[in-house]
Amino acid sequence: MKIIITGSLGNISKPLTKELIEKGHLVTVISSNQNRQADIELLGATAAIGSLEDVEFLTNTFAEADAVYCMVPPTYYYDHSIDPLTFYQVVGNNYATAIKASGVKRVVQLSSFGGDLDKGTGIILGSHLVEEILKELSDVSLTRIRPTSFYYNLLGFIKMIKSVGFIASNYGGDDKVLMVSPKDIANAVADELVKTTSEEVRYVASDEVTCNEAASILGQAIGKPDLKWILVSDEEMQKGLESNGFPIKLAEQIVELYGSLHSGLLAKDFYASNSKITGKVKLKDFAIDFAAAYNQ
Repeated sequence: MKIIITGSLGNISKPLTKELIEKGHLVTVISSNQNRQADIELLGATAAIGSLEDVEFLTNTFAEADAVYCMVPPTYYYDHSIDPLTFYQVVGNNYATAIKASGVKRVVQLSSFGGDLDKGTGIILGSHLVEEILKELSDVSLTRIRPTSFYYNLLGFIKMIKSVGFIASNYGGDDKVLMVSPKDIANAVADELVKTTSEEVRYVASDEVTCNEAASILGQAIGKPDLKWILVSDEEMQKGLESNGFPIKLAEQIVELYGSLHSGLLAKDFYASNSKITGKVKLKDFAIDFAAAYNQ
């Protein structure tokens, strides 16, 4: 099959590309970074260098493809001039236009748990908006992959642990959180891309732990067995994000997202649909990577 992968060589797209190539598929990887071309080609894939905001580029790249993996890169975390929800809508509409114009029949979208909700999820609302855009496509087999909370999001707490000796956020303590490895997401996406038809929604989760349990596992890995994960108020979380350079609006969206983890809202449909934890990479496995990053 001729398959198009978006997301450059990111945490999901790189292992996804490797798996598809190993299975004999012809893979083209879209990246906005010219410097990624050599690395993409080294994997055995074709590099398509261009922007997701360029509809003509997307249409030409999608031409004659059997399947396309569509994701929206979290550029807004690094470039605070970008409004997250606007960016999601722009890229989502561009995907829809390019899919129609190129005639692609199989699409796998990277969404998120909470993608079913139209409010109360902060940044994750962007995933819902893209789901709604792509659902309007006719004569296309669409699967929405809804991963749970990414393990590597925990890396963002390293600076806090080093400075104050604990983790604090507006979800924590005994809050139960579904977590996932990008490798398990990549496996699920690879599985779906080669199907002509599939279920409309597929959740992907690797482990389920409380924040206290997560702190214990991570703490053991970094030599801090008494590491705590403290639950703080939304106001305290907002203040902390702003003091670390996050714009007020983006901070508000993150606080709302974390609040939906605390309330259980984000995972409600996962449990209601009787979805299972199928991933193979557990938090204890990720803790090795966490410790390596912590000790850098």
